[in-house]
Parts: sequence; C-alpha cells; structure tokens
Amino acid sequence: MSLPLQPPILPMLAKSVPEVPEQPDGDAQWVYEPKWDGFRAIVYRDGDDVRIDSRNARPMQRYFPEVVAAVLDALPERCVVDGEIVVARPDPGPGPARLDFDALSQRIHPAESRVRLLAEQTPASLVVFDVLALGDDDLSRRPLAERLDALDGLGLSGPHVFATPRTHDTAVAREWFEAFEGAGLDGVVAKRLDGRYEPNKRTLLKIKHARTADVVLAGYRLHKTSTPAEPLIGSLLLGLYDGDEDGDPGQLQFVGVAASFPAARRAALHAELAPLVVEPGTPEHEAHPWADWQDPAVADGTAGERRPGAQSRWSAGKDLSFTPLRVERVLEVGYDHMEGTRFRHTAQFKRWRPDRDPTSCTYAQLEEPVRYDLGSLLPGAPGTA
Repeated sequence: MSLPLQPPILPMLAKSVPEVPEQPDGDAQWVYEPKWDGFRAIVYRDGDDVRIDSRNARPMQRYFPEVVAAVLDALPERCVVDGEIVVARPDPGPGPARLDFDALSQRIHPAESRVRLLAEQTPASLVVFDVLALGDDDLSRRPLAERLDALDGLGLSGPHVFATPRTHDTAVAREWFEAFEGAGLDGVVAKRLDGRYEPNKRTLLKIKHARTADVVLAGYRLHKTSTPAEPLIGSLLLGLYDGDEDGDPGQLQFVGVAASFPAARRAALHAELAPLVVEPGTPEHEAHPWADWQDPAVADGTAGERRPGAQSRWSAGKDLSFTPLRVERVLEVGYDHMEGTRFRHTAQFKRWRPDRDPTSCTYAQLEEPVRYDLGSLLPGAPGTA
C-alpha cells in the first residue's frame, strides 16, 4: 500500500467517566457519538487492496469478505478510516432488531467455507466515525472537526457502510445513552473537536451503563499464578435462575465471572470458600446444577442451558474445568449490560449478600432497556429488516 499512513495504526482509546460531559459556554467543545458494540476496525483502502485491522492491529479482512466488498463499493479509492464492524440481528420476538455481539464473534473462524457461509447468514456492516487519511493527505494531525467534515463528504449512508450519528447537544447525548441500549449499543463516547488523532492513547471519554445484580456463586477457577503451596482464586463463576421470583426458580444458568481481585484477596477468597467445595465423586457433586457442563448438548447450547466451560474458538486448548461449590452464597456484582442471557463483560465484585436466598436470584431482577429500532440508526443494514 502507498497510503500517507501505513499499517499498523493502533486506534485511539477511551477512558471511563461517570457522566456525559457538559458543553462549556460558547462554542461546542465536545462531539457525542453512540458507543457501538462490535469489533474496532482500522480500515485501509488503496485501490483494490483492502486491509481491516483489529484493535490489536491484527488483520481480519479474511473473516469479513462482505465488508471488504462494501469498502470497495463505498469508500474512496485511497483512504484510512476508523470505525466498528457490527452485526445486526432481528429480534426473535416482536421487537426491532439489535446488535448481536455473539453472532459477530462467530465470524472469527479458521475455515474459509464457514466464513463464507456466515457472511451470507449474518452479514456485518461497517460504521465509520473518523477519517485518518484521504488520497495523499494525512488528516490524523488535524483537529477532529476537520476530520468529521471529511467524513461528511464521503456520504456514507448505507446499506453496508455508515457514518455514525453524532450530536453537539448534551441533552441529546443523554437521551441516546438511555435509548440506544435497547438497540444493543453500550453507551456514549465524547470526543474533543480540537483533538488530533492519538493512536493507543486514552484521550476519548466513554460513558457506559452501570448496574448491579445479586447473583449466585456456584464455582471458581484458580488463577494462572496459583500453586499448590499458594492457591489463588482466578475467577468466581456466577449464575442466575431462569424461573420467576414468585414461583419455581427454574435452572441455574451460567451468566459470567467476577475476576478482578488483588493478590491478597485471591488468597483470602480461596481460604474463605474452602468449606463450600464439592468433592468429585460424591452424590453432592453429581447433584450440582452444573455437573453436566461437559455434556455436548449443553456445551453447544442445543439444550437451552448455559454452563461454564463450553469450548469455543476463543478458548480452544484452554483448561476450562472449574471447582464446583455448594450453591449457598449470594454476591452483589456490578455490570454494564447483558448480551443475551449473560453479562457482556467481566462483572465487578461489590459485596456478599448473606440476606439473600440463592433461589431468589433470577433474571427477573435485571433492568430491561426500552427497545429501540436499530434500523433508524443503520437504515437498510443487513439484519435490521
């Protein structure tokens, strides 16, 4: 490629803040955008040559042939843009479409035939929010306001490549923060209009949803540095019952992990949880709600259950075994949003809840975002009709 910016370029990053920043008096200082829940992508086009780099600068164009075709159709012949690859899926119920990160994750597959099939079944779209180079011009050192003018000049309105919506109105950004979650987006990003592009630096601001839930502790995994002489907890395995809070609790479904602990806390947790360990080969072990985690029907999801330890292309070769615990402890965790029936990211341990009965911890306690029509943000995108 003979572009004014050569790969690899690491994307600009964001740091978390609790609130959407206010505009100062006078001219706008901030521009606000939805925070898309997809794969960050730096896209390079030089004629017929297209490269799509991940957040870690790993080429991933082979996984998204339909995005490559869309780039060739919609972007200028020579350019570098920053954006997000997303997959939209129709809601299985009566609601509108929303982003589907699980479906997007399935696109990273080693088999070419599988990649082609998924490109047809769950086609992805590209949402562009910055222009780093255009023709022979390196725009990365220019103010964001100028780069956004260049983006507007590209006329990216779908159906496969879009320019992200944006606003200078703080009140509108706060409305987006609440409304867009119903379409699968996970917050708002604020960017300084006078800022240049700073690769791999956390100069953007992100405002994400913060919620808490009471969840059941049903097992743990040891930390990678754990030894027999000094055992350390790596992650706590969390569950929620799929029944109703007023009736039968149903089955305990795996919803994610809590894993961020200081080393001293990891050691203390191991000692604290030792009395709850369920020993292999005992009737208690057989009766554990996740005793069937290695059952193929459970592992591939066909049984409608969620268990820890299911193999995926992300975990191939890893030891996914865990230590089951008696289902007696409840803890409160912080989370940002759900991806289907699980926490989208690692949950944050808040406190133990000795006042809660495990069977009272059901999905019914989780706040459901108001549905939002993703088609109004990505008109005509695959999966929104």
